[in-house]
Amino acid sequence: MAGFDPFSISEKQYTVPIVKEEIKGSSMVWIRFKTAVESGKLKVRAPKKIFLDKVKTSATLVGDTFFLSEADRQVLALALELKTHGYSPLIATDDYSIQNIANQMDIEFASLATFGIRFRLQWIRYCPACHKRYPADYKSRRCEVCGTELKRKPLRKKLLKP
Repeated sequence: MAGFDPFSISEKQYTVPIVKEEIKGSSMVWIRFKTAVESGKLKVRAPKKIFLDKVKTSATLVGDTFFLSEADRQVLALALELKTHGYSPLIATDDYSIQNIANQMDIEFASLATFGIRFRLQWIRYCPACHKRYPADYKSRRCEVCGTELKRKPLRKKLLKP
């Protein structure tokens, strides 16, 4: 929400309840959010569990599960739910993991302050010390062999459609 003005576009707009909790306070972002909701410009809606499960599956497939917040998962799930109801959702985000998964699920996205992703990436996690590889959704942050903090790198990349 930080770089997005709900009053700058005319299309229907939706977000998830957890976003409200993330931006609460007296900032301009909070005031803009609250005003947009109260005026009916922005609707707050929670996604159904089935769509959260589908997001988890897609995130696991590309290896971004470990890098999504709960708000990220819910935004993606709501977009997928809206898409199944005949809408053409567009997620406004600079988060590369959200963009990567949105592309995997064939949901449009637009960057606000960055150029956005050019490739859909499939990630793998690895230990930079002993080079052991782990699946992208491996639960621990540390290598089970040597204890070094894990990093991630692309296993495959696919050029996005123009």
